[in-house]
Amino acid sequence: MVAAAVNNSTVLKYRASLPDGKRKILYFDTEQSRFHCHNVIERIYRLAGLSLTKEDKRIKFYGLREFTPTLRIALIDYALRTFEDVGLVIIDGLRDLMYDINNAKESTDVMTMLMAWTSKYNLHIHCVLHLNKNDNNTRGHIGTELENKAETVLIISKNKQDSNISEVRPMHMRDKEFSSWAFHIDDNSLPVLDDGYHITVVKPKDKPLTSLPDDLHAKVLRTVFEGESPQRYLELVKAISQAYAQEGYKRGDNAVKDMLKIFCERKLITKDKDGYHYHPALLPLK
Repeated sequence: MVAAAVNNSTVLKYRASLPDGKRKILYFDTEQSRFHCHNVIERIYRLAGLSLTKEDKRIKFYGLREFTPTLRIALIDYALRTFEDVGLVIIDGLRDLMYDINNAKESTDVMTMLMAWTSKYNLHIHCVLHLNKNDNNTRGHIGTELENKAETVLIISKNKQDSNISEVRPMHMRDKEFSSWAFHIDDNSLPVLDDGYHITVVKPKDKPLTSLPDDLHAKVLRTVFEGESPQRYLELVKAISQAYAQEGYKRGDNAVKDMLKIFCERKLITKDKDGYHYHPALLPLK
């Protein structure tokens, strides 16, 4: 994406077109060592056809590995206030701007801050957030917030039959979806397009639970609580899992527990000495 944006060109399947006066790119890496950060910026230069012996002033790359989440946010904010003509910001990864990725308030605050930056500085922010290893859902409450607010969500994952091949698929698109495609890393450590590679399209039933509409969640919770309320946590997890499976969304326990945590944070489910209780008034149907 950065290589395409530097020259307003197409790299692999990604086409960029930054307007005049908004051609500067800020790249923030929150977890990699300086060695690996250097590899990333070198890869960008090579993909964009830039000289490796001369710094391109359109790209500003910063490693924020050693800082706290609060200081990382402050440094990004300072850079946005300092540099003019910025059109694209990369934050890899978003999780490291938070102390707790499952904290609802902190997630909302981070998302509000991202939206404020895009509005105030009139730029695009591209965030990187890892998936859960066991169910391919976006991680934590911040993943749910990001899916709800983002213009475009892409998912990049290893092919199950060939781990050398990475697949790029649309997850959530506010505009028209693109066709899925794949790439591999060649002997020069550069991504190369696999033109003839066939990708199995993700079926609707494979969507993460966090991306499902509130109407579906309400139906699941009505099913769980239509009889005797679950008394224990594991009973509740099992009941919710079975209810989602009845609707065609069979998922692992971790995905169900993540969804349950969100229900509890939203006060849709509460617990007292009589067990767990559902409050449907807090999840009105459309």
